[in-house]
Amino acid sequence: MTTHTEAEIASQPSCWRRAIASVPAGALPRQGERVAVVGCGTSWFIAMAYAALRERAGHGETDAFAASEAPIGRSYDRVLALTRSGTTTEVLELLARTTTKTTAITADPNTPIMTAADEVVVLDYADERSVVQTRFATTQLALLRASLGEDLTKAVEDAEAAVAAPLPGELVRAEQFSFLGTGWSVGLAQEAALKMREASRSWTEAYPAMEYRHGPISIAAPGRVTWMLGTAPEGLRAQVEETGGTFFETALDPMAELIRAQRVAVARAFAQGLNPDEPMHLTRSVILSS
Repeated sequence: MTTHTEAEIASQPSCWRRAIASVPAGALPRQGERVAVVGCGTSWFIAMAYAALRERAGHGETDAFAASEAPIGRSYDRVLALTRSGTTTEVLELLARTTTKTTAITADPNTPIMTAADEVVVLDYADERSVVQTRFATTQLALLRASLGEDLTKAVEDAEAAVAAPLPGELVRAEQFSFLGTGWSVGLAQEAALKMREASRSWTEAYPAMEYRHGPISIAAPGRVTWMLGTAPEGLRAQVEETGGTFFETALDPMAELIRAQRVAVARAFAQGLNPDEPMHLTRSVILSS
C-alpha cells in the first residue's frame, strides 16, 4: 500500500506546473522591496533558498529567518511568512507584532493565518496529509521562483526524472549523509537533511559546500555519503573520495534533487520498519500553549 508521503512526493511535478501557471499578481514581494522571509522548520529552509534566489535575480535585499528569531525592529518593506498549516505559533506571534506589510503562503484557507497576514496566497492543491512536508515546500518554492521570472521547464522535467528513477542502493544503505549546497541550494541541503531525519531517523548534517572542508569532512568515511545539491566546487569530489566516502552529485535542478532525497528518506524508513507517515515526536503543526 502506498503511503501518503509517497503519493505526495510523486505528485510534485504536477503541483509545480500548477503553481508556475498561477503566480498571483501583486501579493508576492515586488521588485525593489526589502523583504524578510520567515518560517519554521521546512519553511525556514525554503525561505533561505528564496532569499538567495531573489537577491541573485536583483529583485532586492532579502533576509531569511526562523520565525522565532526574526529581528522585529529592523526596517523592511514586507514580511513574507511561509506556513503550510497556517497555525504555527511563532509565525502567528511574529505577524501580530510587526507593523510591516505582510504576505503569507499557506495550504489551508481555514486557519488563523488568513486574518493574521495582510495578503494570503493559498496553495490548497499542494496540501498534505502526511506530517513530513514534501510537495507543499517545493510547490511554494516553484511559485516563488516563477515570480522571479525563472523558466522552470528543466526543473519540472528533472522532477519527473527524480520521481521515476531507481534509487541507488548505496544511498538506501548508507550509514550517514552530509548534504551540501551553494547559494540558494544551501537551504535545500538543510531541507534534505531534515527530511532524512524526520522520515527515517537517519544521521544527517548539512553545510555550504565550501564550508564542508573546514571541519565536517572529518566524518567522511566508507559507508557514508556526501550528497551535493547543485554543482560541487572544484576538487571536492576527489577530497571526499580520498576518505573512502561516497560523493553523490547529478545534473538535476537542486529542487528536483531534493525529490530524490525525499524518496531515499522514505526507502530508508521502510528498511527500518518505520512508517514515514508517522514520524516520531512530530505533529503537523507546532502549536505552543500560552
